[in-house]
Amino acid sequence: MEEVVNFDEHPSETLKAGKKFKLGDLDPGSTPGYGGDKAAGERLLAELDGRITQLQEQLFAESRTGGRKRVLLVLQAMDTAGKGGIVNHVMGQMNPQGVQLKSFKAPTPEEQSYDFLWRIEKEVPAAGMVGVFDRSHYEDVLIHRVHRWADTEELDRRYRSINEFEARQSAAGTKIVKVMLHISRDEQQERLLARLEDPEKRWKYSSNDLKERAFWDDYMDAYQAAFERTSSEHAPWHVVPANKKWYARIAVQQLLLDALEGLSLQWPQPELDVDLERELVKRS
Repeated sequence: MEEVVNFDEHPSETLKAGKKFKLGDLDPGSTPGYGGDKAAGERLLAELDGRITQLQEQLFAESRTGGRKRVLLVLQAMDTAGKGGIVNHVMGQMNPQGVQLKSFKAPTPEEQSYDFLWRIEKEVPAAGMVGVFDRSHYEDVLIHRVHRWADTEELDRRYRSINEFEARQSAAGTKIVKVMLHISRDEQQERLLARLEDPEKRWKYSSNDLKERAFWDDYMDAYQAAFERTSSEHAPWHVVPANKKWYARIAVQQLLLDALEGLSLQWPQPELDVDLERELVKRS
């Protein structure tokens, strides 16, 4: 049996966007903290499936007896970076009854009539749940900055609002895991071409991807600003190199495991006489 290769350094530290972090210094093709190859990474992903499933069940079980803890994974990325693969390969091992997945599209006219966080607040995961935002409230400071749909004053207000929103969620028992999947411009080009070549993937292609690709450098600047303005102790940003899909998946799996293990989850102890209940079951 092939040996499972673990991380030498935990992604919660190596991939954190700290005060001195610069997006341009991170190689999207690198594998920080991990010395294994693709095959080793895939074995590690499978090896830890059971652990993440158990922790999710404990999280859900605690909520049945009044627990307030929950986890929110925020996924941001340029198109084709692999958000869907994270949902399928990492979140896919969890019980779907305990997962709340929300993909935020362009706001409807009704949503536009409210503050930008109005539609976000309604989708925060309930106690005991693992929530996933496939794109999120950060679209309102990324695309709006890139296309100048919001001026500097409004963007500043939104950064403050996001920090206040995330602080409230943390105080209410939500563990927030913010991830930006970082691919290179060349890698995105290859993935777009691959979609066009494969009839089974061609449906994923959108000409809008090409339009936004023209603003690549502006998006990188917008992400850097978001890291600097909204990375906090209770909700830090983690930037995951994503040119290698297998690495991105094991890195996010590790970040989720770290979040769940940090909640110190316990199996609830129901108030019942086990011996008596056992006898009642046998007699039934």
